Amino acid sequence: MTGKTLLAVGSAFLLLTACQASDGTGQAGANVPDPDSTKPYDGISETEILRFSGTEPFWGGQVRGSALTYTTPENPDGTTITVERFAGRGGLSFSGVLDHADLEMTVTPMRCSDGMSDRVYPFAVMLKIGEETRNGCAWSDKHRFEGPERP
Repeated sequence: MTGKTLLAVGSAFLLLTACQASDGTGQAGANVPDPDSTKPYDGISETEILRFSGTEPFWGGQVRGSALTYTTPENPDGTTITVERFAGRGGLSFSGVLDHADLEMTVTPMRCSDGMSDRVYPFAVMLKIGEETRNGCAWSDKHRFEGPERP
C-alpha cells in the first residue's frame, strides 16, 4: 500500500470507530456491531452487492467485489473504478480514484433516510470525492430498505 492509501484507510478506520450506530430505538439492530467488539465489521459480505444513493446533488451506484460504479443523472450508466475494501470496527470503507480525484466512501450500519422518499435504509454513507463530501444511504439484497419499492 502507498502512504496515501494507508492514510486514507487510517482516516476511514478512525471515522468508522468513532461512529455510534443506532437503529433509532436506542438498541442495536441486526446490522449494528457491538460497540465493545474489537472485531472488524462483517455485516456486509464481500459477495453482496451494496447499493448506495444520495441527494443534493443526486448520485448513487453500487459496489460489487472490488468494483465501485458511481452514477449521476448526467452519467446514468456510471463510471466504474477499482476500490480497496476495509472493514473497521463500526462499518466498512472503500477507497479508490475517480476522475483523478481520491474517492473515499464509508458505510455505517444505522437507520438512514434520504429525506425524499418514505424509505428507511439500513446503512448511512459518507462519500468524499476530492474535497467534496456527500451523505447518503445504502442497502443490499440481504439488508433491504423499508418502504415502497418505487417511491
